[in-house]
Amino acid sequence: MSTEVIHYDNKIVRNFAWASAIFGIVGMLTGVLIACQMFAPNFINTEYTSFGRLRPVHTNAIIFAFVGNGIFMGIYYSLQRLCKQRMLSDTLSQLHFWLWQAIILAAAVTIPLGMTTGKEYAELEWPIDIAITVVWVIFGINMIGTILKRREKHMYVAIWFYIATFVTVAVLHIVNSLAIVVSWDKSYSIFAGTQDALVQWWYGHNAVAFFLTTPYLGLMYYFLPKAANRPVYSYRLSIIHFWALVFIYIWAGPHHLLFTALPDWAQSLGVVFSLMLIAPSWGGMLNGLLTLRGAWDKVKTDPCLKFMVVAVTAYGMATFEGPMMAIKSVNSLSHYTDWTVAHTHVGGLGWNGFMTFALLYWLIPRIYKTELASLKLANFHFWLGVIGIVFWVIPMYIAGVTQGLMWKEFTAEGNLAYPDFLETVIHIVPLYKLRAVGGILYLTGAIVMLYNLFLTARKSSGVTDDAVEVPLKVIEHDHAMPKKGFMYKHRILEGKVILFTVLTTVAILIGGLVELLPMYLIPNNVPTITSVKPYTPLELQGRSLYIREGCSYCHSQMIRPFRSEVARYGEYSKAGEFVYDHPFLWGSKRIGPDLHRIGQTNPSDIWHYRHIEDPEAISDGSIMPPYPHLLENSVDLSIIEPTISAMRTVGVPYPEGYESQALDDYKKQAQIIVESLKAQGAESVYDREIIAIIAYLQRLGTDISKPSEEKGE
Repeated sequence: MSTEVIHYDNKIVRNFAWASAIFGIVGMLTGVLIACQMFAPNFINTEYTSFGRLRPVHTNAIIFAFVGNGIFMGIYYSLQRLCKQRMLSDTLSQLHFWLWQAIILAAAVTIPLGMTTGKEYAELEWPIDIAITVVWVIFGINMIGTILKRREKHMYVAIWFYIATFVTVAVLHIVNSLAIVVSWDKSYSIFAGTQDALVQWWYGHNAVAFFLTTPYLGLMYYFLPKAANRPVYSYRLSIIHFWALVFIYIWAGPHHLLFTALPDWAQSLGVVFSLMLIAPSWGGMLNGLLTLRGAWDKVKTDPCLKFMVVAVTAYGMATFEGPMMAIKSVNSLSHYTDWTVAHTHVGGLGWNGFMTFALLYWLIPRIYKTELASLKLANFHFWLGVIGIVFWVIPMYIAGVTQGLMWKEFTAEGNLAYPDFLETVIHIVPLYKLRAVGGILYLTGAIVMLYNLFLTARKSSGVTDDAVEVPLKVIEHDHAMPKKGFMYKHRILEGKVILFTVLTTVAILIGGLVELLPMYLIPNNVPTITSVKPYTPLELQGRSLYIREGCSYCHSQMIRPFRSEVARYGEYSKAGEFVYDHPFLWGSKRIGPDLHRIGQTNPSDIWHYRHIEDPEAISDGSIMPPYPHLLENSVDLSIIEPTISAMRTVGVPYPEGYESQALDDYKKQAQIIVESLKAQGAESVYDREIIAIIAYLQRLGTDISKPSEEKGE
């Protein structure tokens, strides 16, 4: 057979590897900082470093900088070797790397400055969203082009997961990012209320599925057998795992919205498909662990394999717990509590974190052509990481169950046992301190790893491309497979890249279309309420500031139809109340009380003013940070007119030409609040941000103060 010598591009792998390791530490450091702010709210607290500003910095840094760079590191290394082909274009590879790092840096600057869409895990504003789309297309062209030029006819299982990742993330990102632009740094989702909630969690859940899971499963299928020097346990199980996972996963998003104003049919679909997810997820976990049969002695001595074993085990734990939390009886206790936070960090710290560490320990010595500098440091990192995870998640599981039970507890007389929400917060503050200890241990381990990898690289003369002899023509390996049955047919499909990609796309689109289209084609899915009116210009600006400060990360705006929540907060939330909310702000965690009916509880303007100025002076023991800048900063009044215009564009029924009147109405309503504050001893001006925030909070929940006005409920 004729052959030629090609050179695999190791330099692009090196670039993504170092970016992953460095940005990982930045993301973890930010996580430790906000963990400390949970029990010491004034810890490094400024206008730009409050919990609400830094929380999305942490999540975006971990997801897109640490894990994202780790994904590309592993794909660029494995794909070349699986295809026996250098990447399609070195130029595209370099463009991908540098543009991705530019996006990460842009996120690190814009989010603390308050430039955010308010959509969880999708906070980046529209210019950055466009840049992400461009980079993803570059990555896709480079990856698919390399696969099309491959010298192996059959695509290995890892490539299946890479293709699914590319296709699905593209669909999720584009749909969820659809927005109406107000200015270069501000946009509003085109979806509203209940519809926006469904789209967001269709995206949010499947971002976990197809950015944090499927690419890492592909990496598991390549690197775990390589590290163990063992073949994958079962080819048949790989096929079942892949197709079942990509078809079922896309349906499960509504389980994040159980007991909310989302229609029951959508909630039920989410529950059913979430439970079905256990089978393919555990099939993949078992395929990974059983690959290690006969290699357990090596696991004892190889830190890389130790990290992989814990990673795959954590994947199994998280993918069992997730469907269990989608059962309504469990979800009624777990949702909005720290239980959910613990669950996500089992996957984040254990699955993604440990698998990335394993890949770094495996790849850096190989691309630098040297040995790992210190096995002792690597083992030290492993145990620091394991202990850190234990200290992180166990206190949060305890906190979550404690919260859920305290929120629901009634006295013998039928009253709430803990009517003051703050009581439930103070009770778990010691657990937040333990969580911070776990985060510090985990971060320390990552720093040890970076030092170890630096020593490893320093031992080498540098990274050189691997020269390998490959066949000139596409080759097909004979696996002695019977010429019939679904495995044989799938073997044929593996040789047809375009058909495989199309079928994968169809598999992921079915669930999304079935869930999303009825929300737009069937009007009765969101019953109208005649008393619900659009926000005033002042309230709308206050809502934008509320989003900017990240208030929805701590406060939900969704009262579920539970006896305990109705007793604590007021009438349960209706779908028709959110028809003018772009974006929705139902929240996913309650660090503070739900605010959907705060306007009905009659707190005075001065109470809101003082509470925002110094929360602990109003509520002893509060862990809410102060926001003094809201009392001093002025609203950019030039944004009022384009904001109203944008809202009219997405369907909010402001009168024709209302833009020209909006500023006057803004000033009139603001002046009423200014006079109210002045009468109670607080001086302010109509254009201060605090005035807009107070107006928004006073509006919340007041639209259905007269139940007789409700229609369609």
